[in-house]
Amino acid sequence: MTDSRYSLRPLPFDGISTYPLGDRKSKVNTELFGRTAERTDTVGDFIDKLPEILAGNDLRRLLKALSDARAGAKGLIWGMGGHVIKCGLGPIIIDMMRDGFVSGIAMNGAAVIHDFEVALRGATSEEVENEIKSGRFGMARETGEYINTAVNDGAQDGLGIGESVGRYITSTDHGVTFNHIEASILAQAYAQRIPVTVHLAIGTDITHIHPSASGENMGRATMQDFKLLCAMVKTLTGGVYVNLGSAVILPEVFLKAVSVVRNLGTPLGDITTANLDFIQHYRPTQNVLKRPTQNGGQAIALTGHHEIMLPLIAAALKQSAPRP
Repeated sequence: MTDSRYSLRPLPFDGISTYPLGDRKSKVNTELFGRTAERTDTVGDFIDKLPEILAGNDLRRLLKALSDARAGAKGLIWGMGGHVIKCGLGPIIIDMMRDGFVSGIAMNGAAVIHDFEVALRGATSEEVENEIKSGRFGMARETGEYINTAVNDGAQDGLGIGESVGRYITSTDHGVTFNHIEASILAQAYAQRIPVTVHLAIGTDITHIHPSASGENMGRATMQDFKLLCAMVKTLTGGVYVNLGSAVILPEVFLKAVSVVRNLGTPLGDITTANLDFIQHYRPTQNVLKRPTQNGGQAIALTGHHEIMLPLIAAALKQSAPRP
């Protein structure tokens, strides 16, 4: 008997029917389990020993797609936000460029700023909480003046922002000395003729709040870069687009570029898209992963910190493919 005040009584389980465990299909078995590492294992061995389950398989799929695209001379485009540069991953991207795993790069404005400051001073990323209180946030003179000069001059020459800033960093005509060009993605991409596009939302970046900022020139140059990105996206049949740490701008821009390319007659059916971030946001999930691949291709989401995931991917790629 029960002293419960409820009129409804718990449902008895006496009549539930069961069946043997052996009759049930199981999604996981010991053949799929991970294997322990040995002291002599390479990065490739480590990847091979990951569980053949969920993200373990997703990582292997991405590595295969990147390797296949490189072998087939297909598009390999990396979109990145500023956090990628702040995490110290410029040298990793640059090395992947040399190894043939990057055919194009798309950046937001923050990525340009951090890369530029690294090239100039070997340091970047201010303490926003401290500087915003006094109105000093974003007001470093050289960052605003030099980047805007590069964009203004480049726009007059019909160049996009990525090429304009890369040209400025590698030039000696302006009297500015860049002591860390070897760590700059923009500089190294410019030297290797790898296109870099930059996609702005005016008002989002510190360079926009300097007296030298020109909305006309920024708009002209970032529109040039959008058209250049469309040309890059056109090469993605059989290729790969990876979104690294951009939650809004690059996923939106990428989706529009896909629409332009398909509208002009390239179906982009066999495309791999990937989103790498420590949170899977709405727009990358929709605009990078789901929508571009709904009629063919594959979408891969890997969740983790850039400063761990990207070096791991780059090391695995380096061991799997010889340098061109």
